[in-house]
Amino acid sequence: MHRQDLEAARARAAAAYNAAADLFDHPANTFWDRFGQATIDRLNLRPGQTVLDVCCGSGASALPAAAAVGAKGRVIGVDLAENLLELARTKARQRGLAQAEFQLGDMMSLAFPAEVFDAVVCVFGIFFAPDMPGAVKELWRRVRPGGKLALTTWGPNFFEPANSVFWKAIRIEAPELHKSFNPWDRISDPASLAAMLREGGIETYQIAEEAGIHPIASPEDWWITLLGSGYRGTIDQLDAESLARVREANLRFIAESRLNGIEANVIYVVAEKPA
Repeated sequence: MHRQDLEAARARAAAAYNAAADLFDHPANTFWDRFGQATIDRLNLRPGQTVLDVCCGSGASALPAAAAVGAKGRVIGVDLAENLLELARTKARQRGLAQAEFQLGDMMSLAFPAEVFDAVVCVFGIFFAPDMPGAVKELWRRVRPGGKLALTTWGPNFFEPANSVFWKAIRIEAPELHKSFNPWDRISDPASLAAMLREGGIETYQIAEEAGIHPIASPEDWWITLLGSGYRGTIDQLDAESLARVREANLRFIAESRLNGIEANVIYVVAEKPA
């Protein structure tokens, strides 16, 4: 991908998640915190350690990491969306986690030296890199010998069955915005994930699949989940009339099917760099 295309992709991602920040931490979107905490739990962090969290969002994994490493540790969260970083900073202050700091940045141009972090974390972010093995190399290079890299990605059937309904409505209203392929589909099974890791220079790793359901308490909750996630980038490109019809199609599906949960299957990776 040419540099100009990369810059455009970064700008689109930043715009989508800056817009989504207004509902990112809504109670309907508890999956961010749930899977962020679960990722950190797999690292067995110790007081005093240093952690880099890339694509940190509003701190779903960075803040649990900061609690784990304690006041003598250090956590640096990096994200493209300044609005999400502000949410993370606010929560860190509220929780007394002065050891957590948050910086605007991109995973493909990290301004950190090699082998300085006890752990590097990327939750629901690695698939946004056009060159995923290259991104893995960048993250792995920052892990010190004996340290760990943790990646978490979506498994199969992401947010189904509601996900398909959303994209069907988009295809009807704005075919040019329809995505037949989501970025996380590239690594939504252990085999493709393992191939990416090996291409990124990681030979030894643990992969764990976890099946899950994210509850949908009401039709409106599903719409809030869409607005408080990367889907916001698509939704915000609709004109007012198309937006109203897409919203209605989604709310109607949830109501008529009496859907009370969507698939939220995840895959965890933990790799330890040889000492």
